[in-house]
Amino acid sequence: MGSRVSYWGRVQKMVVHEFTVDLNKPLVFQVGHLGEHYQEWVHQPIVSKEGPRFFRNDVMEFLTLTKWWVVPVIWLPVVYWLFAKSILMGHTIREVVLMALFGVFVWTLIEYTLHRFLFHIETKSYWSNTAHYLIHGCHHKHPMDSLRLVFPPAGTAILCVPFWNIVAFFATPSTTPALFGGGLLGYVMYDCTHYYLHHGQPSKDPAKHLKRYHLNHHFRIQDKGFGITSSLWDAIFGTLPSSKITVKHN
Repeated sequence: MGSRVSYWGRVQKMVVHEFTVDLNKPLVFQVGHLGEHYQEWVHQPIVSKEGPRFFRNDVMEFLTLTKWWVVPVIWLPVVYWLFAKSILMGHTIREVVLMALFGVFVWTLIEYTLHRFLFHIETKSYWSNTAHYLIHGCHHKHPMDSLRLVFPPAGTAILCVPFWNIVAFFATPSTTPALFGGGLLGYVMYDCTHYYLHHGQPSKDPAKHLKRYHLNHHFRIQDKGFGITSSLWDAIFGTLPSSKITVKHN
């Protein structure tokens, strides 16, 4: 009898001491402790324009903060240089425009695929929860955090390497810059659009529709509506949310 009481006492202590995130302390190395409860916690948004602190270290914290205009300022000149490189290698402006449009189109599929299958992957271990929070969970927990809505340039630069190699594998040396530049342009459009959908106040379609569509994903039905710049791939792959589901949010 005594051992049984001891056992239930331990169970009760486990329940009582279930981990709770302290929002007043750096979050990144806390969220992993939530274990299987992480998914429920991270999809209960806190609507505040002031985001949480991620790291105790000031340098690491600084690297997580990016103003939206940094993305076009840094990457549009790179896009221009890539297009110019293909032109200098013998392609006409018309050819480069067509390749750029194709690159933008492919980006919309990458955008959808990453959002659906990577950003919304279910995790429950310490390090997988931590990684997910850094990649996308933080955005769902604090969707109005204006300094963590776009991807930090350092992270984008690192990801450019494998994506460049993939394009170069399938394309020719002269078409690779224009195709990759189109994809990079699609990324810039995506990040700027994403910021605008959270902090802009569009009064006309299609921007008004996209804002409503995206906020539905955050606040009502988080397992559908993965497109940001377009709902095309949601329609194709059956993840289009019901048109009856709407949300008002300023």
